[in-house]
Order: sequence, then structure tokens, then C-alpha cells
Amino acid sequence: MSRLITLAALLLCCLGGISFSTSAYAGMEAFKDGTAIKGYGQIAAIDSQLVIPKDMQFKVAFDMSKAAKPNEVNRNLNTLARFINMHEAVGVKAENIQLAMVVHGASVADLTNDSFYQSQHSSNKELTNANKALVSQLVKYGVKIYICGQSAAYYGLDKDALLPGVDMALSAMTAHAILAQQGYSLNPF
Repeated sequence: MSRLITLAALLLCCLGGISFSTSAYAGMEAFKDGTAIKGYGQIAAIDSQLVIPKDMQFKVAFDMSKAAKPNEVNRNLNTLARFINMHEAVGVKAENIQLAMVVHGASVADLTNDSFYQSQHSSNKELTNANKALVSQLVKYGVKIYICGQSAAYYGLDKDALLPGVDMALSAMTAHAILAQQGYSLNPF
């Protein structure tokens, strides 16, 4: 992938007269583990010109609708860990980071116990939900996770099958409306 990006950049340089330094592209080796959510949400150190105001209050809602492949962590859940890790790394206090995840569609299975997870992905009884450890850390950090009740009904998901700390909402639309009223901004990606 990085070779493709480098080749594309070089082609742009040749065609458009853009200057480009391939040494500026560090790749995945620039990303390191954070200190708040261990083992997830790797981050890179950035010399940012956008100043984060002192005592900035982050209240951000995220949306998740795509399920991860079996035995893989859902990248949207990993994004929560990255958000926490990168902001704490630059000095934002944990109490100033309030995150929520609204989960709907097929991704609801990524927030369930192994029994329900297996029923959605495979008849292999040894398959376990790779998201459990990350969800546990996120919940301990204070992240609110809401499952769309309408999606749950569609997939036959009972609240008893949810991972600890994950709550059922009437719908994803309802959860987003309530979070917006509570001052959460919606992360666009």
C-alpha cells in the first residue's frame, strides 16, 4: 500500500510540478501504543498547528454499522481507543474526554457474548469475539456504547447477550438525537 501511495505521489510530482519528499512518509512504524487504552488505538506523534484549547471538553459521538470480519477487532471500536490515546498523549485530561458509540446494523454482533457472536458468524464453537477486551477497556474508561434496539430485534439479539457495559437504545436514531441534545458532536468518520 505504501509503495502505491509513493508511486502515486511521484506521478503527481512529475505531472503537476508538485514537490514531494518520500522520506517524509514514515508509514506504520510511526505509530505506537498509547497509554490510556493499552494494546489498541496506536497513534503517531504530530507537530500540530491546530492548538487544543486548555481544558477543552471533548464530547463526541461515533457511529458503527459495519461488522468486523470474524476474529478481528472492529476498526470503529479501535478508532475510539485511538481518539482517547492521542488526546491524552498531548495532555487532554481523561475527565475532559467523553465518547459514545452508537451501534446498528450487522455490527451489533461485535458487542455480544461469544454465544451470540458465534451464531452470527460461524457454527465453529471455538470462535470468540475479538472485541471483548477492547470493549471492556472502553467501558472502564467511561465510553458509552448503545446498541440500536431495532437492529437488535432484526438480528434476534436480546440485551442479556450484550457485553458488560453495553446498553440497548430504542434505536440508533434515538441514541444520536439524545446524545446531540446532551452536547455530543457527531464524528463524521
